[in-house]
Amino acid sequence: MTDYSFVRRHLIDPSPKWRDQRNPLPAVFLDRDGVINEEVHYLSRSEDMVLIPGVAQAIARINAAGVPVVVVTNQSGVARGFLTEDQLYDLHIRMTELLADAGASVQGIYYSPFHTDGQGEYRKESICRKPGPGMIFAACEDFAIDRPESVLVGDKIADIRAGNAAGLKTVMVRTGHGARETLLPVAAEEAGFIADDLLAAVNQLFASGAIAK
Repeated sequence: MTDYSFVRRHLIDPSPKWRDQRNPLPAVFLDRDGVINEEVHYLSRSEDMVLIPGVAQAIARINAAGVPVVVVTNQSGVARGFLTEDQLYDLHIRMTELLADAGASVQGIYYSPFHTDGQGEYRKESICRKPGPGMIFAACEDFAIDRPESVLVGDKIADIRAGNAAGLKTVMVRTGHGARETLLPVAAEEAGFIADDLLAAVNQLFASGAIAK
């Protein structure tokens, strides 16, 4: 069995209710840039963290259903020297503050700072970098998650492939890189469905019963 303790984590919810292995829960996994916050080229400043309209409402609806929300995000900007892991942590604090202001929360953030074009210790391939499923598997070590009943929402084909590799249902959105990537034939082939944004995706997931009310 692979040990995913090497996967980087921020702000993991310590509540025991997410860890009852006798009663695993479906989870909603979200990419960050272009799904939760507006796409910014190598976002590095907290003041540039802006939520996409409707995101907090969507996440709050998932929260109200008692379903954990987990962020899985590639952050090669760390490897490329655009920001440090400390700056990335500050970004995640800001994101959670913005969500909290609207009554929403995430139960954990998993990130990959690695890239083959990176610098120093960050210059490497890693299965935690999407389309690898490592971050998803790491979350499943930390929380009691029913993977086949869980969903990943992303704006890139790499997100969808990570979700599919982990055995999740997948949804692609047209925000962020999705404005371009959803036009590719492979998007419709590999994603369960395509939605305009996270709020539309979540509404459809509830309507279809993929997320229990």
